[in-house]
Amino acid sequence: MQKKKFSIGWRNENKHPSLSEVFSSVSVPKQKGRWKKLFAFTGPGLLIAVGYMDPGNWATDIAGGSQFGYMLLSVIFISNFFAIILQHLALKLGIVCERDLAQACRDHYPPLISFILWILCEISIAACDLAEIIGSVLALKLLFGIPITWGVLITAIDVLIILFFQSKGFRYIESVVAALIFTILVCFSFEIISSKPEIFSILKGIVPNPEIIKDSHSFYISIGILGATVMPHNLYLHSSIIQTRDYPRTTEGKKMAIKYATIDSTLSLSLAFFINAAILIISAATFHKSGYTEVADIMDAHKLLNPILGSSLSGVFFALALLASGQNSTLTGTLAGQIVMEGFINIKFKPWIRRLITRLIAIVPAMIASIVYGEKGTTELLIVSQIILSIQLSFAIVPLVNFTGDSEKMGPFVNGPILKISAWVITIIIVLLNLFLLYNTFLGRR
Repeated sequence: MQKKKFSIGWRNENKHPSLSEVFSSVSVPKQKGRWKKLFAFTGPGLLIAVGYMDPGNWATDIAGGSQFGYMLLSVIFISNFFAIILQHLALKLGIVCERDLAQACRDHYPPLISFILWILCEISIAACDLAEIIGSVLALKLLFGIPITWGVLITAIDVLIILFFQSKGFRYIESVVAALIFTILVCFSFEIISSKPEIFSILKGIVPNPEIIKDSHSFYISIGILGATVMPHNLYLHSSIIQTRDYPRTTEGKKMAIKYATIDSTLSLSLAFFINAAILIISAATFHKSGYTEVADIMDAHKLLNPILGSSLSGVFFALALLASGQNSTLTGTLAGQIVMEGFINIKFKPWIRRLITRLIAIVPAMIASIVYGEKGTTELLIVSQIILSIQLSFAIVPLVNFTGDSEKMGPFVNGPILKISAWVITIIIVLLNLFLLYNTFLGRR
């Protein structure tokens, strides 16, 4: 079948493939083997799921569980549903238009607008990297007693680890991420079994409760959960890494790719939902049940787990999961940084240079906070990083929904009426809730 590109409607022609060094590097079997094809497309979804279980989510999930028990499980469920829809749009954009979201913005918007979007995106990636540093630093302190300041310096060494796996091939990166996710899964499975949560309360918590909106504090935390769940850099990342698959660049080939990539994405984000829900469930079953309703800090949560559950392994598994979460997010953050720089301004740096730039931007404030304020300062920085991500989120979602709803750009793959309406409703909800969160944060209201 003749190869067909949907390039109508773009201001500029896309001349360079996204992540050119790994573009179409993962083979997809040509024969009609569904499981083999699904396995070939399995991987990008796991890299995306990492962003939905990074250290930035932990504080909001812990706070929600300790203060309101299982009630906010429905918020995590709804947030995850939003994420599934948005990531589907991201992978569809990459497959159909053969552009990642950064390239699409560059090829659609005037240079000035594209430059501004790039700057905002770089800030959000630095903020995300900041959260990853803090998560890893806190985990190192909890596991090995390493001081916060030294922990910040140690996190710079992971550059070498990332470069090693990048040189081995994209499948190696996906395998490392899968192994770290499995580690997190095992750790939280142990924690859930140890905490003995109430099954009926869990099922009840998944159903939306009107009290969430009526209570201003639960509503505030709910917005925080939503803001920490949907990550802007994941939309750029997914639209790029899906193009690492060597599927036929034809109409039928793209239909097949969208189908299997969506299955991979949905299953992976369902796993992310389980892990986020597990954090809240553990917090509800331990802290809320024991009367510790003001726990909102990762360090405090770790200190209380051992005496409440009566097992020294509880704190170890908690810290180990935190370390795996931070390192996992570091891998995907590196890729996202490379994608947005190449996509928006078409500048390519060597991976180790790009990684050092991003990490240095994040290390400086982390180091200052750790020296001046210690643990409390790093925890406050974690909150600041989530606020920055909330600001950037709208600037990633709106272009994505707009592009995938444009028939000139997407051809027969344009969003259908139901998906188009759903996407814009989700966009409006996220934008309004994040604006509300920012308004209350800067005015100091809770």
